[in-house]
Amino acid sequence: MARAFSRRGGGSKPVHYTAKLDAVERAVVAGLMEQVHDLVAPEQTAPEDDAAGGAGHEDPFDAIVSGLGGLGMGVSVSAEDQAPDERPVPSDARSFGDRDPALERLLPAGNRADDQASAEFRRLTEHGLRTRKARHLTSAIAALRAPGTGVDLDERTAVDMVVALTDVRLVLGERLGLREDADVDRLEAELATMDDDDPRLHAMSVYDFLTWLQETLATAMLPGDPGTA
Repeated sequence: MARAFSRRGGGSKPVHYTAKLDAVERAVVAGLMEQVHDLVAPEQTAPEDDAAGGAGHEDPFDAIVSGLGGLGMGVSVSAEDQAPDERPVPSDARSFGDRDPALERLLPAGNRADDQASAEFRRLTEHGLRTRKARHLTSAIAALRAPGTGVDLDERTAVDMVVALTDVRLVLGERLGLREDADVDRLEAELATMDDDDPRLHAMSVYDFLTWLQETLATAMLPGDPGTA
């Protein structure tokens, strides 16, 4: 069972943030981060097959995520894996035309009222933003795949993990149709009547888990957190 992030060290000792996650939990989170990395990374900085879990990378994590069971089995943030959404996408969620609307959540328009200014803003900033997000995701994936029974983060990697979890939650939230506050109530009402094998139930469980994990890490990073020596 997962244990929340807690702060270790301080004073004369290096600060670390540790959490207890089992192999399935780490596999699911790392697998989703890899999918978001593939979505957001500039083409020239995409990981090689033998790097952060690309095609052809064989290990127990990939097998678990592919469907051997456990938390979030079968959850995907890939656009190709999504069922057709009968609810219309809000017009302000597609400033990239026909491009995947999840990218709008990760790379918002600089000026929604002026398409030309928005396009120029993207031209100047998007590559750098994609590169930074990909770097955060790569760092977080490496921490989740490190040997051991949990997750151990130094201060810099903790920041990477918070940012990476934010981006995964944004994309998964888009896939679940969580685009405004009212969507949460709507989805919860739908979940109450779904069959136990409905993939949205698994996806929502993972979304809640990611939210909890991020909150515990962010709380542990607060300046007033006493931590544990």
